[in-house]
Amino acid sequence: MNTAKLRSKRVIVAGVALAAALGTGGVLFATAAQADEVTGADRDRVGNAAVQTVPGTVLDVETSDDKGEAFEVDVRKADGSEVSVHLDKDLKVVSQEQDDDDDNDGAGGDGPDTDDRVLTAEERASGEKAALAAVGAGSTLLDLEASDDKGVAFEAEVRDASGQEWDVDLDSAFAVVGKTVDN
Repeated sequence: MNTAKLRSKRVIVAGVALAAALGTGGVLFATAAQADEVTGADRDRVGNAAVQTVPGTVLDVETSDDKGEAFEVDVRKADGSEVSVHLDKDLKVVSQEQDDDDDNDGAGGDGPDTDDRVLTAEERASGEKAALAAVGAGSTLLDLEASDDKGVAFEAEVRDASGQEWDVDLDSAFAVVGKTVDN
């Protein structure tokens, strides 16, 4: 038996196993960091269940670690207000709560912020057209809202044809001032 050849195989096999373990660890770490976010067809399925109770646009879908809940879905209603809908594993509504986020309301947090206003039909149509054009054919608008960021009048979330989500910032003339992959 050729022991040198056998030792060589052991080193190669051990090296491959180590590389696989490190590679998997990296994948597991990256997956764990985004474990709360629900994407793709599951996002659509869970989001659709939520808007059956609270009609509107799905903004975000996440898994929940609260007892009795499997998902939390943020929905923007037609009036511009937002509601968090909590669903169980069978997609039955457990609870819902109005989002009264006053984080950016300025001193005292007692008034509406510029990003809380409801867009006009014209703003919505122009913003949607600009955001979809920025991302490309086959894209879908997920959300469009007013912004209070300097130089940005509107913020859009768009899903491209491959399922990747993008954040698109538009100025008051609906020109693109920023476009980034939404991680």
